[in-house]
Parts: sequence; C-alpha cells; structure tokens
Amino acid sequence: MMNSDTVNQFQSQIESTIAGPARAYASLVLDHFEQLTNLQLETVKGYTETGLKQTRAALDVKGPSDVQAYVESQQKVAKELGERVKNDVEKVTALNQTFAQNVQKVTQDSAQSVSKATQEGARKATQAAAKTQ
Repeated sequence: MMNSDTVNQFQSQIESTIAGPARAYASLVLDHFEQLTNLQLETVKGYTETGLKQTRAALDVKGPSDVQAYVESQQKVAKELGERVKNDVEKVTALNQTFAQNVQKVTQDSAQSVSKATQEGARKATQAAAKTQ
C-alpha cells in the first residue's frame, strides 16, 4: 500500500502536469468564447441598427430630391460600413492573437512542470535504486 507522502506527491504531480494546465486551458477557452460572443453581439447590433436606419430612410423617399439625398447618403453609409467591417476584423484578430499568446504561455508552463516532475521522479528513482544496492 502507498504511504501518504507518495499519494500526496502523486496528486501534486498530476495537479501540476495535467489537471492544472487543463483547467487553465479550459478557462482560457471559456474567456475567449465569451469575449468573441460579446463582440459578435455588439457587431450584429450595430449592423442591424444601420440596416433599420437605412430601411427607414428608404421609406421616407417621396420625391426626386429625396432620391438624390438618399443616394448621396448611401455613399456615406457604404464608407462607414467599410470602416466598421475593418474595425471588427481588427478586434477579432486582436482577440485571437491574445488567446493564442495565452495558450502558448499555458503550454510552456505545462511543459516546464512536466520537465520538472520528470527530473524529480528520475532523481527519486536514482536515490531509491542507490538505497537498494
């Protein structure tokens, strides 16, 4: 039967090499998903508001001067939408880059923990082997 120290050491190694990094990664994924969802909701709201505003403007067209004003306003709207799309793409790109950097850090930290645990295990195995000789 394993003694308490061995069980505690095993639990500590599992925590530092598997469970801890898995929780950290899951937390990063959840945070990223939440941020991306919020960004998408904001984006959809903005595009919906623009679409509704433009539909109302089209319904207000009653004569030739209204048509001219509406057409001129559409050029401005198209430019604004182009800028909005560009900004939205930049926001998503920034979110994804931050997520990738955070995942890379978790991966590096996990690799260091595994390396440390492996070295510690090898050291203890060497000590145990030396005691039995």
